[in-house]
Amino acid sequence: MPAIVEPSGEFSQSGPTALRIILGVKLRRLRQEREITREDAGRAIRGSHAKITRLERGQVGAKERDLADLLTLYHVLDPDARAEFFAMARQANSPGWWHQFSDVLEDWFELHLGLEDAASMIRTYEVQFLPGLLQTEAYAYAVSRLGYPNTETRSIARMVALRLARQRVLSRPNPPHLWAVVDEAVMRRPFGGPDVMREQLEYLLKMTELPHVTLQVAPFHVTAAAAGSPVTILRFSDPDLPDKVYLEHLTSAVYLDKQAEIDQYTLIMDRLSTEALQPVESAEFIRGLVDELR
Repeated sequence: MPAIVEPSGEFSQSGPTALRIILGVKLRRLRQEREITREDAGRAIRGSHAKITRLERGQVGAKERDLADLLTLYHVLDPDARAEFFAMARQANSPGWWHQFSDVLEDWFELHLGLEDAASMIRTYEVQFLPGLLQTEAYAYAVSRLGYPNTETRSIARMVALRLARQRVLSRPNPPHLWAVVDEAVMRRPFGGPDVMREQLEYLLKMTELPHVTLQVAPFHVTAAAAGSPVTILRFSDPDLPDKVYLEHLTSAVYLDKQAEIDQYTLIMDRLSTEALQPVESAEFIRGLVDELR
């Protein structure tokens, strides 16, 4: 697998995806403080209000000419302040480490990788597969082969390599806190066969020894699991980056960031983590499954 290229520079800790969103938030704040409409801002950069909307939402990067014109329109004239915006824009426009996997990376998943890379906490509930950040190579290969049965072996191997590259986020300095609640059915579903599953469960036990990894098993009797579908909530240390709810489907994903939606899914996650086995109990449960597979 080729070496992973990490972003460099003053803003590298946030990553390009997060920086695009943060830059958009700052530009929207400046525009609103000056009581300038999106239409007027769009005209200033030879575009439309829709272009300003995409820029403020972090959906596109900012071109240097457009950024310069907007900063002038918003009365940001101090050279040092402008230089900081330009530096942020350059980092935001740089490719993330996942760019090298563009041959197997779905567009809708690329945003998740960027947000995951910038998160300070990742809370997830899984009902079918183990979280990608906690999968072994053999398990990842088994579930990838299941999800893409008609895909050639080389592409499956690239998908697995991408998944393993994602996991480096947990071993970097200042890693995010991963808090996963996993349905009991996931633990009992032997993807890849008993040997693969035993290795996977033993790996889970090893990962739960890390101070920034919390794993809980939701037994079949947990009623809060009626949520029924996987949910991931990403939280960020930067106050300009709002929490995101990530809902993944087979061939697409939905990203939610309205406060009411975040509150609703946070409540579901809180109920799940309260009703599920606590971390020590979960570890004992997993050890019991390992014994059954010996």
